[in-house]
Amino acid sequence: MITANPSRNDYARGALRFLTELIAWVGAPWALWPHSIPLAIGALVLLIGLPALFGTPGDRPGGGTLVPVPGVVTILLVLMQLAAATAAAWVLWPGWVAAAVTVLCLLVTGTEQPRWRWLISAPPHPRRQQAP
Repeated sequence: MITANPSRNDYARGALRFLTELIAWVGAPWALWPHSIPLAIGALVLLIGLPALFGTPGDRPGGGTLVPVPGVVTILLVLMQLAAATAAAWVLWPGWVAAAVTVLCLLVTGTEQPRWRWLISAPPHPRRQQAP
């Protein structure tokens, strides 16, 4: 059984992932604002709020999580950020910038693989374990 996230202290991977999150946090609301202000605000709340609220126990270097979820949920939240960053880049910026953001998101997908393998095999939260 794996007990510790092997990529927990890999700051380069975390920095790349954080850069894509920043692009999503700025880009998605910016792209949606001209069409619907409530939708833009909702996108920002979802992109920041869901990962802040839900997380897999043992994944964050700073501590626990408010609502523990299985690793697959954390992976889906990262994929949501990557999709938002990519889509917003293609809507907002010149093609070369959007292409660079797309390559960055693909790079993050590759660098996240050790973390995602751990998230898939992460032990369940203690409160979710069944009594014998």
